[in-house]
Amino acid sequence: MKKIGILFGQENSFPQAFVDRINQKAEKNISAEFVRIDKVLQAEPLDYAVIVDRISQDVPFYRAALKNAAICGTAVINNPFWWSADEKFFNNALAVKLGVPVPKTVILPSKELPDDTTDRSFRNLAYPLDWDGIFNYVGFPAYMKPFDGGGWKEVYQLQNRDDFFNKYDQTKQYVMMLQEEVVFDDYFRCYCIGGKYVRIMQYEPRNPHHLRYEHGKAPASKKLLDTVKDYVIKLNQYLGYDFNTVEFAVRDGIPYAIDFCNPAPDAEVTSVGQENFDWVVETAADYAIDRAKKQKAGLDNLTWGEYVKTSAAKTPLVSPKPVKKEIYIGKVIPPVETESKVKKVVKVVKAAAPVKEVAQPVKPKAEAKPKKEKEVKKAAKKPAAKK
Repeated sequence: MKKIGILFGQENSFPQAFVDRINQKAEKNISAEFVRIDKVLQAEPLDYAVIVDRISQDVPFYRAALKNAAICGTAVINNPFWWSADEKFFNNALAVKLGVPVPKTVILPSKELPDDTTDRSFRNLAYPLDWDGIFNYVGFPAYMKPFDGGGWKEVYQLQNRDDFFNKYDQTKQYVMMLQEEVVFDDYFRCYCIGGKYVRIMQYEPRNPHHLRYEHGKAPASKKLLDTVKDYVIKLNQYLGYDFNTVEFAVRDGIPYAIDFCNPAPDAEVTSVGQENFDWVVETAADYAIDRAKKQKAGLDNLTWGEYVKTSAAKTPLVSPKPVKKEIYIGKVIPPVETESKVKKVVKVVKAAAPVKEVAQPVKPKAEAKPKKEKEVKKAAKKPAAKK
């Protein structure tokens, strides 16, 4: 029997509904339950084929236990190794490389020194920072928030330079991001499960928490929703998240990815509403069952994002900038600007010449041809030159 477990904290409705839905499906040799941990021994499994993680971001003990379970073969949703390394500023940089619009953003050192450091620990940091360059890049109004935070904690809206310094002085040891404000016409919050199942929800972050999904706006156009879905899938596949939400603010018809590092997203029925709740429970249950069926004991059953895969293979990310020309068996392929065009070019090249060469190999110099036999005899008859 393969067990699917869910590890959670204070949330109430989603964990129980998730477990109940899996058990209602009565899949052969698969069951679900709340994770129970009574001890964690190094390199010893926790006896779960799949664990859905909803709390380890706040409990380091759980994060360590999940890494240990993963190395023993448990498929952990989300990958605890990547989740430990990920943060919002990196995500923004990745989005830029993928061609997904994001607000202009800079990262700032903590206002107060981290514990066990002194000013001598920061001799590589310029003082003062280039505040004029930073403010000219981001502009005002702006937002400031922790680079690895969540739940709208320690988020500040800033109107001008003086307002910034006043709020920045209150940020203690938080490493903050300063981000361009996007005044939006529409806003979306999107569940993404398994890197391909997407639920787009119109959302109003300015409403009280329990009313944010009651937007009262006209439905968005199909073209805009298709673009949002494409961005959601691209971001989650490159980050490698199995269960995440992405938020978009739409300005002048362009969806800007505002927040897309939410690997334990809110799924309480009292906040997301019954229809969204039913979708996330059903989709998460089906995905967890699928992962349990594919899980192989003792092996790596984690999801690793395309960013990690391309980095390991030393291949470039999809870039909004033109791709450099490359030589394929003497044929020059012109620059291409989109991922779809890249794929078309690759297909054409593979059909014409399956072997790719960066440059034509230099031919070695031909060896001197041996003299003919008659020429050798003729040379032997010549008298030796006088000294």
